[in-house]
Amino acid sequence: MKGFDHILNWKLLSGSHEFPSKGGGTSINKAAVVAAGFKYQRVCNVMYMPSCFSRPICHFAMSFKDEDDLERQDLLPYAMRLACADTDEIERERQIYIEGRKCRPMSFATGIAILEGALAIGRQADPLSLAEVQARISATNQPRVSALARQYRWC
Repeated sequence: MKGFDHILNWKLLSGSHEFPSKGGGTSINKAAVVAAGFKYQRVCNVMYMPSCFSRPICHFAMSFKDEDDLERQDLLPYAMRLACADTDEIERERQIYIEGRKCRPMSFATGIAILEGALAIGRQADPLSLAEVQARISATNQPRVSALARQYRWC
């Protein structure tokens, strides 16, 4: 298992990071890009996300970045679900859903419930196995994206 330590100990972090950071992780949107099979890229805002990602959902997910470090780790499974962009109408519906429910201060549990609700609207991301995600993250740690990682692009 030694070769998988960096994956098994993966952490979502707040702020901007090189991939992977010294702490063994990165932000949720950067993790989502890698999980979807794309080469790691800097994500300053949701407009930097590949087009297959839902902008309202990714924007909302970014709002968790400065929450508690332990709670943030509960977002990791959602990294595999953010590539669910749909029609403009569905994206507007997601935005309205999110805006109508978020509040400040907002508990982490409330944020997760809003995220779940928004993800239930429209197209769902294709399910990925843990092995697929591990292969994608591992491939991204290489200097170049391998042919195997390119094969798994699913957006």
